[in-house]
Order: sequence, then C-alpha cells, then structure tokens
Amino acid sequence: MIDIVPRTAIIIGASSGIGEALARRLAAEGWRLGLMARRLDRLNALAAEMNAVAAPIDLDDAAAARLALSALIDRLGGAGLVVLSAGTGHLNPALDWAPERETIAVNALGFAAVAQVAMTHFLARGSGHLVGISSVAKLRGSGGAPAYAASKAFVSTYLDGLRDLAKRRGLPIAVTEIAPGFVDTAMMQADRPFWVATPAKAAAQIHAAIRRRARHAYVTRRWGLIGFLLRRLPAPG
Repeated sequence: MIDIVPRTAIIIGASSGIGEALARRLAAEGWRLGLMARRLDRLNALAAEMNAVAAPIDLDDAAAARLALSALIDRLGGAGLVVLSAGTGHLNPALDWAPERETIAVNALGFAAVAQVAMTHFLARGSGHLVGISSVAKLRGSGGAPAYAASKAFVSTYLDGLRDLAKRRGLPIAVTEIAPGFVDTAMMQADRPFWVATPAKAAAQIHAAIRRRARHAYVTRRWGLIGFLLRRLPAPG
C-alpha cells in the first residue's frame, strides 16, 4: 500500500449515502476533509460533526462546479484524494426529456468537469488519487433507464482515459473506478432487489480499494461475478 500524503481528501456527494459513509470512515482515520454536495444544510451539519470544511456544488452546472472544486482545493491548500460520488438517475422508459437531460448533465458533463479539475491538480503536484463512482449498469444498455446506463459507461471510460494519461506522464497518480451494484441509498428505486449493501458496507469496500490503489472494484465484491457474466452473455434483443 502507498500512503497518500498529505491526508487531505475532498468528497463530492458527501451529504448522504456512500459519500457520507466514506467521509465518516476517513474522518475516523484522521483525514482532513472537504465535503461537497448540493444540500448545504445537511452538509454543514456533517462538516461540524467531522471538523471538516463544507462547500456547495451542483454538477448540473458544470462551469460553476469546476469553479467550486477549484476554490475548495485552494482553500485546503491542495488535496491528495478526490472522490466523485455525486450522481443522479431516473427510471424513464417513457423517455421524457427532462430526466434524460439531467442524468446526462450531472453524470457525464458534470462528472467530467470536476474530474478534469481534480486530475489537473494532481498532474501539477505530481501525485494524487482520483476515485469515481460508476455502476454495474455501465455494462449494458437499459430500456428502463437508458441515460443512466450510458452515463455510467461514460464515467468508466473517462476514468480509463485519465489513468492512461497519468501512466503516459510517468506520475504516481492512481485512478480508481468503483462499480456498485445495489446500495441502499435514496437513489435506489427498486423495491427490494437482491444483494443490497448498506452505505457503510459499500464505504468499507471502497476504502479498501483506495488503500490498495485499485484500478477497478465492484461493490459489493460479488457483483464482480455478475459483471463477468454480463460481459460474456449476448445482449438481449
């Protein structure tokens, strides 16, 4: 394991779910934290509890999100770890445009906007660790949520590109893609799917992936088997 120095982390999407659970785990280890999300009231309460710095961010506005992350990096004097946990998704078999637009804007354009800011910071300082949350949904197109599955495929491929960029530069910058299956968060819209993980369990496995500077990790790990099968089975239709 390679320790990240300084132990300063920024978590985007820290007000609930996986982001909050991971923030709690890092805070317990003594990390200095910058927490970002849209819900500033909830974020301020968590930041006070963890002695962290809170800052608002909305990935639906990519330009403003870039400025917000840059400002927080400057305020903290740099960051060794940036976790991009914010995202959205809608069941939308009717193909209404508003939810499709929001999903693409947040999960693709907004994600790329802040990932680029984080990666540029790491390239300038010569090291760092970027963690992005994709999904098992990246593996197949979905008639029920077409924009969500496509946006998570974008996240996965974009992170692959940033990892390749770091390798070409010969810099010790880790890029980790986390692909969760079902996690019990507000965004999960199924009634009771199988293999539902708690945010705390998901955060524990993400934390382990960060510590070993993994390139890819399924959460929970059993979803790796599902992913293996999905990549090899013929697509429906």
